[in-house]
Amino acid sequence: MRVALHALCGAAGAAWRESFPLGGRDVARWFPGHMAKGLKKMQSRLKLVDCIIEVHDARIPLSGRNPLFQETLGLKPHVLVLNKMDLADLKEQQKIIQHLEGEGLKNVVFTNCVKDENIKQVMPLVRGLVEGSYRYHRGENVEYCAMVIGIPNVGKSSLINALRRQHLGKGKATRVGGEPGITRAVMSRIQVCDRPLMFLLDTPGVLSPRIESVEMGLKLALCGTVLDHLVGEETLADYLLYTLNRHQLFGYVQHYGLDGACDDVASVLKRVAVRLGKTQKVKVLTGTGDVNVIQPSYPAAARDFLRTFRSGLLGPVMLDRDVLQSRPLADP
Repeated sequence: MRVALHALCGAAGAAWRESFPLGGRDVARWFPGHMAKGLKKMQSRLKLVDCIIEVHDARIPLSGRNPLFQETLGLKPHVLVLNKMDLADLKEQQKIIQHLEGEGLKNVVFTNCVKDENIKQVMPLVRGLVEGSYRYHRGENVEYCAMVIGIPNVGKSSLINALRRQHLGKGKATRVGGEPGITRAVMSRIQVCDRPLMFLLDTPGVLSPRIESVEMGLKLALCGTVLDHLVGEETLADYLLYTLNRHQLFGYVQHYGLDGACDDVASVLKRVAVRLGKTQKVKVLTGTGDVNVIQPSYPAAARDFLRTFRSGLLGPVMLDRDVLQSRPLADP
């Protein structure tokens, strides 16, 4: 199915631009107290760490990473793990890697921690960086310790568990959840490998205290890095619809059995609610008294739309396609 972009994206998106509450401003609600404390605790543990493993969402490889990590933790060897690769459209993977190399990130691995894809690449990369670092040669202790960092809900704990499965044949050591904020404190060391002896520190997700733009904030929210109610489920559904149409990804039409692509989120959510039986009773005042009327539940439809997207049922997407196209590659 091909639909003219101007027909779907001309006026679409105005609602989410106007209703997004946090773009370009101080975002205290996005940076609660446990995040600030977590960053300080991470800094205090830095002297015990040989390497930093930063985990980020592969759907937003060029945006949303916390700049405070580089400022406060940037002296250690650094591996960037772009997780959830199964949900990302990676047709331009090489271009993504070139952009990241231009930012000084030369050790990048794409992973899917659910199916352990590319997990075997992580430990040799970490080992090589540690053995080539100054600390390794002056230290007598042969064990390794790496700190796993990242913004919320990108799969830090999932990576630790995947590494344990790969190298120790053991199950979960850390809690994993579909919402941000599961890990609230820097944990004790977790063994993930015995040859070499490797320990990891799990850490809480820490967002940047400032969001650069409305669209970056919505990308982060769409990837589940903040709780949906902070932005609004219907606002997120509006941005999701805009994004899918802009990228010519019309899987939602087939998935929900719609008549065709549409740029009006209210119309789409109404049809989704009716199709799924998501309704609610609403009291309407009439001349003869209150009357209960059954109406489509737009919030319930928005939640299902977001859940379906996040589970990959609408197909892989590259939310940073606009960044890839607008940002020039660094000179070799």
